[in-house]
Amino acid sequence: MLRRFLLSALVLAAGALALPALAAYPDKPIRLIVPSAPGGAPDALMRALAQQMSQQMGVPIVIDNKPGGSYTIGTMELVHAAPDGYTLAYGNVVSLATNRSLLAHVPYDVEKDLTLISNTLRLSNLMIVNNDLPVKTVPELIAYAKKNPGKLAFASDGNGTTAHLGVELFKAMTGVHMLHVPYRAATAAITDLMGGGIQLMMVNTPVSGPQAQAGRVRAIGISSLQRSPTYPDVPTIAETVPGFEVTAWGGVIAPANLPKDIVAKLNAEIRTALASPALRERFKALGADPDPSTPEEFLQLSRRETVKWARIVKFSGAKID
Repeated sequence: MLRRFLLSALVLAAGALALPALAAYPDKPIRLIVPSAPGGAPDALMRALAQQMSQQMGVPIVIDNKPGGSYTIGTMELVHAAPDGYTLAYGNVVSLATNRSLLAHVPYDVEKDLTLISNTLRLSNLMIVNNDLPVKTVPELIAYAKKNPGKLAFASDGNGTTAHLGVELFKAMTGVHMLHVPYRAATAAITDLMGGGIQLMMVNTPVSGPQAQAGRVRAIGISSLQRSPTYPDVPTIAETVPGFEVTAWGGVIAPANLPKDIVAKLNAEIRTALASPALRERFKALGADPDPSTPEEFLQLSRRETVKWARIVKFSGAKID
């Protein structure tokens, strides 16, 4: 009886010690890897999310930019991290969908090597042109490109991004020919666009919108099916090219085998953050719509978009340069 009593007491004591440790998450800074350069749309949006979540959770959430390799460099750093909730990353349409069609070898398996926690946002792209290019509308761009085949160069913030594939889809649906020039960062691409080295770009509104509103570039179309309340005077590309639509999305991911209680806590914190008026206003200012999801919904989004973009890659003939 004494042995049983002592054994029961030890088990209860061990459980009592374990509960504070579980309840303590997080008790140190969290690293959030953004697999693209500072200054782009993913960086700006994730910094806004990290700031709000940090206030809620009581620990710093530090952005760590790891650009390159069509998002594979940063994503692989996440894959190799401990599944303890202290290393997270931004996963989007590139790393979770288009890479599977565009890359000859993707060094990670989305469903085996990653934990998808929640989608966080959706946003559209603005088609912007250099102010000296003699086109002010999408129909004028198509006519100019057909009259000057191969003379227009379009920039993107990397192979496989919606800035790249969106224009490839546009080319395929309109029959125009333009040269693709990939950059490591959208900011560098827009700098060259303003200088005239590049004539065209179709990139996320958080990056392109402020430049267009300031008159540094000209916005001639938006990639959503409906006009944006933020840019009501910019026609949709679909008004000229029926059925054309490109939407970017992205959320928070973690290494495989992240404990379910931590997944649930992070998902709840993301939902709370995205419901806050301050963050919603910040997202709106950046041209993005908050779009939280359950982990399963996020996984299903990845699967659907993988199939969709595989068809577009095949249809357009897009390749990694």
